[in-house]
Amino acid sequence: MGLMGRPVQPIRPICPLFSVFLFPLPRFGVFCSCRKSARLERRYLMNNHSYQRLTEQERNSIEQGLKTGQSLCSLAKNLQRSVPTISREILRNSFFEQTGGYGTPFNNCVHRRTCDQQHLCSKEDCKRPSCCGCKFCFHVCRLYQREACPRLDAPPYVCNGCPKRRVCTLEKAWYQGHKAQRTAQRLLRECRSGVDLTEEERKRIDDIVSPLIKQGQSPWHICQTNKDRLMLSDKTIYKYMDAGLLTAKNVHLRVKVKMKPRKTKPQLKIERACREGRTYRDFLAYLNQFPDTPIVEMDTVLGRKGRGEPCLLTIHFPNSELMLAYLRQANTASSVTDIFSQLKGNLGYQRFAELFLLLLPDNGSEFSNPSVIEREKDGTVWTQIFYCDPNCAYQKPHIENNHRLLRMIFPKGVSLDGFSQTDVLLAINHINSYARRALGGKTPLQMFTKQYGIETSKLLGLKEIPPNDITLNPSLLQ
Repeated sequence: MGLMGRPVQPIRPICPLFSVFLFPLPRFGVFCSCRKSARLERRYLMNNHSYQRLTEQERNSIEQGLKTGQSLCSLAKNLQRSVPTISREILRNSFFEQTGGYGTPFNNCVHRRTCDQQHLCSKEDCKRPSCCGCKFCFHVCRLYQREACPRLDAPPYVCNGCPKRRVCTLEKAWYQGHKAQRTAQRLLRECRSGVDLTEEERKRIDDIVSPLIKQGQSPWHICQTNKDRLMLSDKTIYKYMDAGLLTAKNVHLRVKVKMKPRKTKPQLKIERACREGRTYRDFLAYLNQFPDTPIVEMDTVLGRKGRGEPCLLTIHFPNSELMLAYLRQANTASSVTDIFSQLKGNLGYQRFAELFLLLLPDNGSEFSNPSVIEREKDGTVWTQIFYCDPNCAYQKPHIENNHRLLRMIFPKGVSLDGFSQTDVLLAINHINSYARRALGGKTPLQMFTKQYGIETSKLLGLKEIPPNDITLNPSLLQ
């Protein structure tokens, strides 16, 4: 608005070289300044832009601009957005891809041009003169050192307009408009879902609500008689019970257990902002700073699909190919935190920190309470959790490959309801006693014991199975 309450209307620039804007001001004539033209232009865009979220058309325009080599300032000016908006959009919604160049496979090792290693994977039919031309060599090579492209740390942060992208063998970052739109919509849904609740607040509510529900009281009655203590509605209590956040379950509700089961809904995320500072890009930056940190991958293995069905929490150590599995009665975040609490108690905090220094799970809701796993109530940090990008299982390939052995004993679609943790541990011992070619004929348990000691293996309940007694089919547990 002008000084007299009139709207300020910009006049077309008379100096195209400096983009000088003239603003008529009442009683003061015309104001013109080359030094302040950029500031006035930004102020005009701020006062005349609705600041809605980026549309799919705008994201496609960003993709086309990156392909033609436009700068972020040029993209921001064409879309009438700020430069930080464009840079945040590219960093947030870009994705990584492990692809090589024309005629060369993916290889991001520092020594790939001078490496002369041969027959690292012990494949008898391999005819390559050296292992540096194989896309699997860095999985088994002890001299592997990761190299990242330095151009990804500076604008435009992606490889869309890079002239060397056709011959580059390093990991690449891409921005695509339609994928960015889907990623933004998925992130928006995740931010609007979940429970905005800390672990202390959850425990306080659980201590009040669960005993009363087990006494036969309804959530509505509890909310009416404990308004000052709870400050919740009965619908919120039902939602917490469905998410498995309370000790009391739906079986304790007299009326609800008689109702027909409703359509299955996805589990709620406990911490809405659990991915902030824990993305896969943050994970790569952490490894670049601490390259020798051992990684532990985590995932969930489902039996029969359905809400409330038992499932397995799998933990994999890529260095030794050893895998752990724990039976859970439901695929909830509380069941995961309970397992890690038991591991801290059984192993001790120092040994736990040595084993689980860096955890890499996917984006499942069961891993959405990382602060409880990472640190204690006094603030002591024992581990660090990062998340893979959505729909990018290749970012934790070791545990995905090892699931094939687990599925030989627990086939897909078969319920895990009739099994116990003792059965799961027996299956894991048979899998970890299976010799691997990548380990030079050694078993994962032998490599793990050599690295962490026999005492740690005993505390985890691991023991060696004789080679001729190993069984990798469902008859093992029948």
